[in-house]
Amino acid sequence: MEEIRLNKYLSDMGICSRRQADRLILEGKVTVDGEPAVMGMKIREGQRVVCGGQMVAAEKRERDPGKITRPEKVLLAVNKPKGVVCTTSDKDRAMNIVELVNYPERVYPVGRLDKDSEGLIFMTNQGELVNRIMRGANGHEKEYVVQVDRPVTKEFVRKMEAGVYLKELDATTRPCRMRVTGTRRFHIILTQGLNRQIRRMCEAFGYRVRGLRRIRIMNIWLGDLKTGTWRKVTAEEYQELMSILDQDPTREGPG
Repeated sequence: MEEIRLNKYLSDMGICSRRQADRLILEGKVTVDGEPAVMGMKIREGQRVVCGGQMVAAEKRERDPGKITRPEKVLLAVNKPKGVVCTTSDKDRAMNIVELVNYPERVYPVGRLDKDSEGLIFMTNQGELVNRIMRGANGHEKEYVVQVDRPVTKEFVRKMEAGVYLKELDATTRPCRMRVTGTRRFHIILTQGLNRQIRRMCEAFGYRVRGLRRIRIMNIWLGDLKTGTWRKVTAEEYQELMSILDQDPTREGPG
């Protein structure tokens, strides 16, 4: 193995995304040959990398023991229940999504759904895929079903679709699309993921969210996947997802 940046190595080995790797390095949770890792450092084959107290081990092929292979690519569609968190932080003692899925290989969530929300979330061991999906400028569509505490009016829909200034975040949401499906129920399609965005948008107009479920991320739908279960993304879905990502004008090249 030629020299490779440590954050890319952790990403390639399915530990986390590059951004998450940088954070772990800054927090002092990564060591190389027993010494604390530093931002931007490179490693070479044979060095001992430990992340979060566990050694990062690459697989080797039997026919060529000197050649390191990356883990098999995994992408799961998970139906997250309410009450499950998408972080492994000790701050919240609730079950986290990794524990719920209990996949035999190490996988981690792509983005998050807050504790009180449910529905579709991806889990993967592909750090670069996480980076490509999460880049804010991509404008990738995510669709949600929302239940609120008051009747939905045309004025409410018009203001929501136009973009909402969120004082707490000092940000204005991008224009979005909505479709009313009941007196107090609507679908909303977003192309960004601000913290508790839909809840904050509704609260700006005096509405409170009583139920929120994500049913689609780009081309992949939740469908009839039961709450608390997961499935592997199909080859056809994966190919279409890659095609969507390849059309992203902000896409970075290899490296």
